[in-house]
Amino acid sequence: MTTSFKRHVLVAALLIATAGAGFAQGDTGKAARFYEDALQRYDRKDYAGAIIQLKNSLQQDKNQLSVHLLLGKALLANAEVANAELEFNEALRLGVNRGEIVVQLAQAMVAQGKQAQLFDDARLKPAGLPPGVLLKLKLVLASAWSDVGDNRQALQAVMDARAVNPADAASWLAEVPLRVRSRQFKEATAAAEQALKLAPDSAEAAYQKASILHVQGQIADALQLYERSIKLDNGNVDAHLARAGLLLDLYRDKEAQTEIDELRRLAPNDPRGTYLRAQVAERAGDMPAAKAALKRVTELLDPVPIEYIRYRVQLLMLNGLSHYDLKEFEKAKPYLEYAAKQQPNSPLTKLLAQIALAEPNVPRAIDLLETYLKSRPGDGQALLMLASAQMSQGRHAKATALLQEALQAKDSPDFRAALGLSLMRGGKSADATAELERAYKADPKQIQAGLVLVDMYLKAGQQAKALQVADSLAKANPANPTILLVQASARLRARDVAGARAGYQAALKIDPKLLPAQLGMARLELTTRDFAAADNRLRTLLRSDERNVDVLFELATLYETWGKDDKALGYLQSAADASSPTQTRANYALVAWQLRKGTPGGALDAAKVLLSKRPDDIEALLVYSQAQLASADFAGARATLTNASRRAAYDATQLERIARAQLDAKDLAGAAYSLDKALQGSPNFLPAMVLMSTVELMQNDPAKAERRARQVIQGWPKAAIGYGLLADVAASRGQQAAAVDALRHAYELEKTAPNLLRLFRAQSQVPEGGKAAIELAQGWIKAHPKDTAVQKALADAHARAGNFTAARHGYEAVVAQQPGDLEAMNNLANVLIRQKDPGAPAVAEKALALDPRNAVVIDTAGWAHFIAGNRDRALQLLRDARLRNPANPDVRYHLAAVLAQTGRSGEAREELEAALKSHSFASADDARQLMSTLK
Repeated sequence: MTTSFKRHVLVAALLIATAGAGFAQGDTGKAARFYEDALQRYDRKDYAGAIIQLKNSLQQDKNQLSVHLLLGKALLANAEVANAELEFNEALRLGVNRGEIVVQLAQAMVAQGKQAQLFDDARLKPAGLPPGVLLKLKLVLASAWSDVGDNRQALQAVMDARAVNPADAASWLAEVPLRVRSRQFKEATAAAEQALKLAPDSAEAAYQKASILHVQGQIADALQLYERSIKLDNGNVDAHLARAGLLLDLYRDKEAQTEIDELRRLAPNDPRGTYLRAQVAERAGDMPAAKAALKRVTELLDPVPIEYIRYRVQLLMLNGLSHYDLKEFEKAKPYLEYAAKQQPNSPLTKLLAQIALAEPNVPRAIDLLETYLKSRPGDGQALLMLASAQMSQGRHAKATALLQEALQAKDSPDFRAALGLSLMRGGKSADATAELERAYKADPKQIQAGLVLVDMYLKAGQQAKALQVADSLAKANPANPTILLVQASARLRARDVAGARAGYQAALKIDPKLLPAQLGMARLELTTRDFAAADNRLRTLLRSDERNVDVLFELATLYETWGKDDKALGYLQSAADASSPTQTRANYALVAWQLRKGTPGGALDAAKVLLSKRPDDIEALLVYSQAQLASADFAGARATLTNASRRAAYDATQLERIARAQLDAKDLAGAAYSLDKALQGSPNFLPAMVLMSTVELMQNDPAKAERRARQVIQGWPKAAIGYGLLADVAASRGQQAAAVDALRHAYELEKTAPNLLRLFRAQSQVPEGGKAAIELAQGWIKAHPKDTAVQKALADAHARAGNFTAARHGYEAVVAQQPGDLEAMNNLANVLIRQKDPGAPAVAEKALALDPRNAVVIDTAGWAHFIAGNRDRALQLLRDARLRNPANPDVRYHLAAVLAQTGRSGEAREELEAALKSHSFASADDARQLMSTLK
């Protein structure tokens, strides 16, 4: 038999009784009148009024047995269950027959969550109880056994009750939910039909039969029986609730609303009906009403001690879900945990995992989901959540495997989008792009997949594809200003100024005060170098909020581009100062500024402020280590990066970045540790495998490096990188021919300029390989005449070989295409010097104009002028170069040669002595020859 809402005692403090006015102790007449009035109120179900009058009666005489008994019943009906138990105990003390209160006492204990205590409580022993009382007690005990999870004992208690009176429908009704819980629908149906046979006009029996049909998916029949139950007893709250919920599932919201309105009239304080009101309001888009209803659920259930409803899964779920939907995760958690204990490995586990992720307590979420999936291995949502959790820990290989498992069960765009993100974070950009493309093609509503695709296409230089996706997103979501902004930004990056302007203006039309759109317009004006317009726009925005971090940041960017560094730095510092503890963009930019401008002290100060905001953030630790390295604090940088590696968990992408920084900090062991950790979490993360092979080579372990390289070749047989690693190993062993062979394999797999250049340089170092190298480069240039990198490398090779005519032609070809190529221009000047070409000084001066502070370029210009006979200009330039780079022996020899020719032999000797401390340099023989003339 299912008990009603109030018999389950769900809300403990809805109506608070107040004591009546004091009366003189011992007035038996008044006591009797109070009792009679209370009895009438009790019969009318005015339980709060009855309680007041009964307490008034007890003020006259505290030992009235009948008053304590009725007060216990009234308190029980009014959900004041702990006080009810006290009154029943007092009635027992005063000598009431146990049969009068035993059922109600058991109900009060159940309502307090004391199910386990019922079974051994001497007050509840069945011996000596009247048959009718015994039957009811057995059914309460059956419910208690079911609550604690012992279905066998529960069914035995039902059978014991039935043995008392098989013709009583109550035992048959009590059997139904026990059978349904065990998925024994045939037995449940038989019990419900027997109950209907014994009590054909029983609203409860009709309700129970309907519940079986409902669970089995026989919706039309279930609805019919719920309606019959309501006709038989309109006060059957459970039937109204079930019918309303079923109608909502069928999206018959209007009919459902009628039922919910009736529930509100019948049981205004029933949290179940209130929760349904929240669902209806949310579906209608009335979020304030939905939030108010959820809040009301929590107001009804929060005052009830959680132990009272620890076995009432439905109520635990209602309050847990209500708190969860209100973003009150800490309050939701205990209710959902109690409910999950009653229903282990149910979908409730996923909610608890979501809370753990929000806390964040990712390891707890992973434990919950892994346990859940052992019993429900095909749950795609759980697999998706677990994959996301693993991704957050850097375990991209595990995340990918989970998502692939989910896709085997169901090919879902959601799963494909998540798989794409996992692959992207795992460094597999091509595979990631393919999965995201499939997800977006299958479901254009996958907005996140579309937005990520736009970003990936832009990073890969595939602007046409990026614009295609951005345009389709905007077409499908024309009123979404965020998507319009993405579209405009994509067009701006594609140099489509008109399209970008149209996008930003469209977003501003939807929301004229949309700051990102205004900032986008400012960036557009900056791109078109309309500095004044951008300045005016940003200053106007700043007037309305002078501490707006985004506006200050854009002003800093504007002024730096404008060439006004002082103003730029001032605005950037203001942006950093105005940033909240959670805002760090300006802090990062300030560190980058100081590093870019060559002020390591300022960079370190700015990095310390950043790290104080994000002491555990990997990116902040990496930036801090850069500032430490710029300040030559290698020990400090190593310590910072060790900390970063520990905090990166198993995020392979982060750990690979940390390892690269550790190599900059000369921490070879630290880099090896970080990479090993990355590969534990993602064994096939290619960037970590590649860098680990390099590190193993640096650790003088070519055998390990070779094994790693061959693993890469096995895993990516069509990629060049594995053969490149093999070439590094061979070169470290002095096996130049093997290195060339490996690089030839790499070039055949991926015919790119970088692969060709590696092969070209390796061939150039092999005996008899110079001709083949030159032919290789010449063939490439013939097919790619605008490839200046290969053209320059070939010219360098000709210069080293003394073929200055060919070298000159090569450098001239590069300079013709790229007049700003400093290296090519300087090398051309050196070749002209070797050819004693009178045009050498002019070319050298052009190189000098490109970088007036470069000591090597200054030296070339000085030597060119010296060879051309311009000694004054030569001396001026070479003294400058010497001061800028005194450690360069060639510069000191060149200066000495000029000094010697101008009669400054003492100074010349000093320069030569310093130069000759380096025994091997290009001009060493000439320097020794010159020194011999000065002795």
